[in-house]
Amino acid sequence: MVLGELSGSISRALAQMSNATIIDEKVLNDCLNEITRALLKADVHFDLVKNMTINIKKIVNLDDLAAGHNKRRIIQQAIFNELCKMLDTGKPSFIPKKGKTSVIMFVGLQGSGKTTSCTKYAYYHQKKGFKPALVCADTFRAGAFDQLKQNATKAKIPFYGSYMESDPVKIAIEGVERFKQENCDLIIVDTSGRHQQEASLFEEMRQLAESTKPDLVIFVMDSSIGQAAFSQAQAFNRSVSVGAVIVTKTEGAAKGGGALSAVAATKSPVIFLGTGEHMDEFEVFDVKPFVSRLLGMGDWSGFMEKIHDVVPMDQQPELLQKLSEGQFTMRIMYEQFQNILNMGPISQVFSMLPGFSAELMPKGREKESQSKIKRYMTIMDSMTNEELDSTNPKIMNESRIMRVARGSGRQLRDVMEMLEEYKRLAKVWGKMKGLKIPKKGEMSALSRNMNAQHMSKVLPPQMLKQIGGMGGLQNLMKQMGSSKDMMGMLGNMGGMGGMDQ
Repeated sequence: MVLGELSGSISRALAQMSNATIIDEKVLNDCLNEITRALLKADVHFDLVKNMTINIKKIVNLDDLAAGHNKRRIIQQAIFNELCKMLDTGKPSFIPKKGKTSVIMFVGLQGSGKTTSCTKYAYYHQKKGFKPALVCADTFRAGAFDQLKQNATKAKIPFYGSYMESDPVKIAIEGVERFKQENCDLIIVDTSGRHQQEASLFEEMRQLAESTKPDLVIFVMDSSIGQAAFSQAQAFNRSVSVGAVIVTKTEGAAKGGGALSAVAATKSPVIFLGTGEHMDEFEVFDVKPFVSRLLGMGDWSGFMEKIHDVVPMDQQPELLQKLSEGQFTMRIMYEQFQNILNMGPISQVFSMLPGFSAELMPKGREKESQSKIKRYMTIMDSMTNEELDSTNPKIMNESRIMRVARGSGRQLRDVMEMLEEYKRLAKVWGKMKGLKIPKKGEMSALSRNMNAQHMSKVLPPQMLKQIGGMGGLQNLMKQMGSSKDMMGMLGNMGGMGGMDQ
């Protein structure tokens, strides 16, 4: 997760406070000191941290709290509110609308990940139904057009640029005009960067802004620069009116808090976080869910959005129907593995679940888990339809196992390991047999047929423990509104329980 180390430190501080028998001034101070150290270590600006601590102490006056008040909850809520206030500019960003042409200009220093962010931004909106296009107005950096061309081709997004023209303004004007004629509703202009802030860079940006009249200027910032982000953001904002910020390379940034807090101080809202090199490693920044995840409280809305992105609603009843009839096949397992991979980095998905610390997925284990899933899928690619659709594990006799191993280029032990994983999951899903599943269009009735007691039998023990047992599960089901969403979660994450054991 973004700032995983910070999240782990804050979660530990809150857990230690929760474990205290009596919440007194010392327990509160110890908790705040631990959080202060964690924030400063993440390079959050000292004044912001100091103000946050003062405000929390004003809100949480332990002497004035009457008996019976839940002091732990009041402290946690105060910390949540102050962290939100620290990261919230109170200034909404421009939001493009489908069918109406919007020009978005990207600015930033060279090496900040600007060109990659342009494509990620275009790809994100393309999945939402927009018709994006990319214009390369970077004539300063050798290979800039080649990089944008390669990224755009991979994402199947139209692009414009030139190897011959040296005037970025001319390229930008021509590109924007061309894509307006082609009825593209999101035209993204990638501009030049420099290794440091220079007058020539800011003059070029001003000319590009005047000629293309962008609806939004996005400043792209490398998260590893820490508190230097403040002066950078101010300098860019003085040259062109920065309306939003994208913070990149957050997956490895221990000091990413500096970029987040410094940008917030300039009143330019952060709208996305770059969480990796791949096209889909691009996360919408929303203050409350982000802080919620920092505190280990999860982000159900973000999690459910991922669920619905990878599993169309009309497919969910069909899957549940099969499982209720005890039809857990290797084909179903294959499809669920696909869904897990489509949801993005597993650690990011885990951080959205309440009670799951970022530390639950240690460094290196995520790649190991994803490699294992891909290995299992490669093995299943060499299986026949009869084998994939059978509910009888005994169908895989010795000769079939040897044939699948040869066909997939894997060792016999790998095939045996995959079959053991299938048996383990089949056992978990077998507990759903007999569950009454409503017909298509009647999914809301599922909540009447499914209670926390039934759900507790289906959840992997480790997950149930992390959620907080039966009490925690009941609260989660209330938060989600219906057990339909919980069932969708299980349909996608059923394979995770044993991936890292």
